[in-house]
Amino acid sequence: ITVDQRLHTPMYFFILNLSVWDMCYISITVPKACVIFLLNNRVISLVGCAAQIFLIILCASAELLLLTFMARDRYVAICQPLHYHVIMTPRVCVQMALASVLSGLIYAGVHTGNTFHLSFCRSNVVHQFFCDIPSLLKLSCSDIFTNEIVIFASAIIGAGCFSFITMSYIHIFSTVLKFPTRGERRKAFSTCIPHILIVIVFLGSAVAVYMKPTSNSFLTQDMIISVFYCIVPPFLNPIIYSLRNKQIKEAVRRVMRRTINTFRKTVIISTHSYFGSKR
Repeated sequence: ITVDQRLHTPMYFFILNLSVWDMCYISITVPKACVIFLLNNRVISLVGCAAQIFLIILCASAELLLLTFMARDRYVAICQPLHYHVIMTPRVCVQMALASVLSGLIYAGVHTGNTFHLSFCRSNVVHQFFCDIPSLLKLSCSDIFTNEIVIFASAIIGAGCFSFITMSYIHIFSTVLKFPTRGERRKAFSTCIPHILIVIVFLGSAVAVYMKPTSNSFLTQDMIISVFYCIVPPFLNPIIYSLRNKQIKEAVRRVMRRTINTFRKTVIISTHSYFGSKR
């Protein structure tokens, strides 16, 4: 997307940002989980645990906001195509991307600080393959009412984002059904339906873990569900937004072709220079 000028549009700008957050998101949990399972090294420092929680919440909240902005982008592109370039200007897109970063930093800071001011005296074993807030709340001997209020407030914000995305796609689908040709309808549906499915999996699994009372929590079930908001979205996003996208695949072919041609020219020039010096 960065290299190919044809992909310098708002839609691909958000996909670029989403891909960066996906790489960061999956790099926080998977390497440590591999160390745990392959080397049986289950130790993590308190600072490492706090950093892991901070980065997970930062990436998750930034991704959720980006998905919300992407729904807005698709709504304007499909429902208000004549005003698209007026509404989704480069400045607005950059402001949206920065808003997702700043909101994620504030959100992560509040949750991490609110969690690690607690006293942990029950155990030093986190029953999860990464440090997660619900798992740590089970180990606390302090009053966690404030933490539960913050989590509930976060759930309301997440529900607001989900409602915005849902309403955007309701308007999109009602507009798409009016398209004259079946090909245009299929193309629009193939872009929008996977997007909303990812949001449902992402938010649904997070709510299932975070909103469940700690006393009624099953460890194995929580570990399985947490995979659906930590690993599945970063794994599926490249498939949905890149591997199924014809323009991105064509851009990759152009970049590879350009790279191969440049390499060939370099080899030819180097060969001629070498033999020329021999002569």
